[in-house]
Amino acid sequence: MTGSSNSFKRNFIIFISLAIIFLFKLIPAPTGLPQAGMEVLGIFIGCLILWLTISIDWPSFLCIGLLGLMPMLGFNNVLASSFGNSTFAFLMFTFICTYALSETPFLRRCALFFITSPIAKKGSWHFVILFFFSVIFVGSFISPTVLFVIFLPILEEIYNVLKLKKGDKIAEMLMMGLAFCTSISSGMTPIAHVFSLMAMGYYKAATGRSIDYASYMAFAVPVGLISLIFMILIFKLIYRPDMSYIQNIDISSLKADNKPMDHKEKSILTIFAIVVGLWIIPGLIKPIFPSIAAKIDFYGTAMPPLFGAIALSVLTFEGKPLLNFKNAMSKGVPWGSLIMAAATLTFGTAMTNEKIGLTKYLSNSLGPAVSNMAPWLLVLLFTLWAAVQTNLSSNMVTVTTVCTIGIPIVLSTNGAVNTAAVASIIGMMSSYAFATPPAMPHIAIAGSSGWAHASQLLKYGTLLMIITVIITVIIGYPIASALM
Repeated sequence: MTGSSNSFKRNFIIFISLAIIFLFKLIPAPTGLPQAGMEVLGIFIGCLILWLTISIDWPSFLCIGLLGLMPMLGFNNVLASSFGNSTFAFLMFTFICTYALSETPFLRRCALFFITSPIAKKGSWHFVILFFFSVIFVGSFISPTVLFVIFLPILEEIYNVLKLKKGDKIAEMLMMGLAFCTSISSGMTPIAHVFSLMAMGYYKAATGRSIDYASYMAFAVPVGLISLIFMILIFKLIYRPDMSYIQNIDISSLKADNKPMDHKEKSILTIFAIVVGLWIIPGLIKPIFPSIAAKIDFYGTAMPPLFGAIALSVLTFEGKPLLNFKNAMSKGVPWGSLIMAAATLTFGTAMTNEKIGLTKYLSNSLGPAVSNMAPWLLVLLFTLWAAVQTNLSSNMVTVTTVCTIGIPIVLSTNGAVNTAAVASIIGMMSSYAFATPPAMPHIAIAGSSGWAHASQLLKYGTLLMIITVIITVIIGYPIASALM
């Protein structure tokens, strides 16, 4: 009976979504909006319902197919702006490179470096802070799901060494902190993080201009670190666990399995460091060596991980390539998320297409109202919207929805509000998912692990969300606006 009920519900949602897509083709467009604009809106709303309720993979194919059927777009253009988009290629190549890194002991080595250091042994809060910071550090260049999967067994080993039991507040705090820090770290850099890259892609589609990695990180890293500080203060001053459980802590035994770096690990780490360097260096050296920065930028962001993946496949260790390409493609690349990224990139192109007319219509319709709104209030509006939605639904749907509507509105302010800064904030806040299981897979895992309760994640995750919105508006936006 349950299976029949679920099947009916699924079919009903699909029927409603397809009906909306069809009806929007028939509904007369309001004055100033071409009929094609109504058709794109119908596809957007229909696919959005499917993304939120059914899946993110095949509805993305549906989206690409429907947009391709529109004469003013065409399949060749749609495929070029989705699977042929440099952001899609960048993500795929980067996931391949990060998979190779995740298969080495390096990430675990980084975590243990922090939590077994002499500073961590000075006191219970020293240990907790360094544990959280290790998550933030490693998470800055690894996807959130991979990060959580790597740190979860480390945390369980810590529970075992400290003889913590399910129900202990200190154990729950560590699990909540791991989940929260995983989300914060995924918003701090665009390296292997889909949401910030999607927002940057939407901005480029709308304006033709790019946001460099150094500028993004110059605002997102401080916001992330300040958010980490406030998270720790929330735990210390409000949650207030009994820290006597971990007095005189020494978990050096966790390092027993650590072996010296071999040639394979050093080679993978070197290649990955070069890839990251080619992303960040142009933004850093642009004021001093503009010609060199321009030459590196000319090749785009997909070039470094492409050659990184090639180098990892060519170089060998003990007769085997550094990268198992087959495993990387099957296990290291999250194809569902990547396909949705392709679909949403196509939406970005469609929404800003002059023949579709949506950008012009939104600017003309909302421009007068927005022009009378205080700039900081507009920044708060989109920051809060992204934060609330990402804590209730899919991150990718959040960045798609808020960027699609927000970027044209901000552009209509004619520079009163910095569009690049707002787009970057939307990308960052779409990663800041703390409160509910649908927000991110690792939040669901943390809430069902037995070490943390969903009600506590909701309570403290919501509080942290509010604080991060305030930090972003007061500190993040001014920095981003000055640099972009």
